Amino acid sequence: MKARGGEPKSSGITRLVYIAVAVAAIGGILFGYDTGVISGAILFITGEFSLSPTLEEVATSSVLVGAILGAISGGLLADRIGRRPSIIAASVVFLAGTGTVVVATGLSVFLIGRVLIGVAIGVASFVVPLYISEIAPSALRGGMVSLNQLFITLGILVSYGADYLFSASGNWRAMFAFGAVPATILLIGMFLLPGSPRWLVAHHQQDRATSVLRKIRGTSDVSGELDDIRRSVRMQETGNWSNLLAPSIRMPLIVGIGLAVLQQLTGINTVIYYAPTIFQFAGLHSATASIAATAGVGVVNVLATVVAVILVDRAGRRPLLLAGIAGMVVSLAVLGAGFAFGGAGSGGSLLGLITAVSLTAYVASFAIGLGPVFWLLIAEIYPLNVRGRAMSVATITNWAANFLITLTFLTLAGVMGRAGVFWLYALVGIVAWLFVLRLVPETKGLTLEEIEEHFRAGRHPRELKGAPKP
Repeated sequence: MKARGGEPKSSGITRLVYIAVAVAAIGGILFGYDTGVISGAILFITGEFSLSPTLEEVATSSVLVGAILGAISGGLLADRIGRRPSIIAASVVFLAGTGTVVVATGLSVFLIGRVLIGVAIGVASFVVPLYISEIAPSALRGGMVSLNQLFITLGILVSYGADYLFSASGNWRAMFAFGAVPATILLIGMFLLPGSPRWLVAHHQQDRATSVLRKIRGTSDVSGELDDIRRSVRMQETGNWSNLLAPSIRMPLIVGIGLAVLQQLTGINTVIYYAPTIFQFAGLHSATASIAATAGVGVVNVLATVVAVILVDRAGRRPLLLAGIAGMVVSLAVLGAGFAFGGAGSGGSLLGLITAVSLTAYVASFAIGLGPVFWLLIAEIYPLNVRGRAMSVATITNWAANFLITLTFLTLAGVMGRAGVFWLYALVGIVAWLFVLRLVPETKGLTLEEIEEHFRAGRHPRELKGAPKP
């Protein structure tokens, strides 16, 4: 491998990069807001639309149908028209979906709006980290891409705050309407930002790519990085879906799909979508009290993600994954034990305490590991010509697993018992830990071109060790 990076040693990081990353990451706020807002809103939607438990699951999970559709179309969109225009398109669709939900007078229109919102989330969920990964310098890429996950947690926290603010009046329409604010900021902001230099090179726009690199690297000499990108492009055919079957892409695809499934099957979105419901299971029967408790979990989610952003380029991807998943397994086991032995009668206060502590530890563990690192890795490990499509496949799988978990949580809780559900998720967590141990590479400090070269040579993911700490 060539010495790190094609990025000139003399180049710094410009203010434009920070602005671009911060604006693009607002897409994470949209992602987080509309995955989190339903947790409080559903308590009131259920009453207004007279929903059965099954229809409650449908109302909650409908956004995921849209997210799957968005992920399917988003890969082609990102590779064809570019990363930046795709994010702009997602903002427009999000605003349209939000407006539809707010004016809905029945379940059918509500579901249409939620599906539209889901399409926008499905596109933004992987195009945003993809865009950030392609403009960030390699030494800071981990933290910058993980900023998207931090904004997701901020979006979730803001949604819990909106839920709490309007819970006294039961105004669920206002809960959803508030999400139009970050969507508008993202739409306007992305019009002012540069495109991805890697996408521009791949689409024969060398002059524009050179201009963008000079602006974001703060130097006129970007020949090293530009040559690396050109070399990567020359070695590959134009990307298409059949390229995903190439031997050099097979292992990265397995890693991405495996992490996509395991991130969801460990149950994280049962907490994001149903946290107030879980707290009500534990004895907090007031909607306002259960939403307030959920907001506390949201604060921890944000703080733990800040820790991950700081550590991911220092400690590396694998250590955060292994430590985070281990914490999730222990927390889920304790949560299950609380429901199995704590009781909701005279022991209700104890069960409430166990639930609060274990859910907080579980979310913190997820926020340090599987939360940010999954999205970072799938933005790093695929070759340029199919990066959008490969990320799309991983994202589709992630949203499909999310849909499965969300649609079955209340049903499983009724069939297996509340303890049994969380123990099942803990068992999946053990599988996830072993998967990371055996297959997930360390990409810390390497350029995207170096990572691509490793897999093109047919090497095992675990042989990719990452660059030493500078």
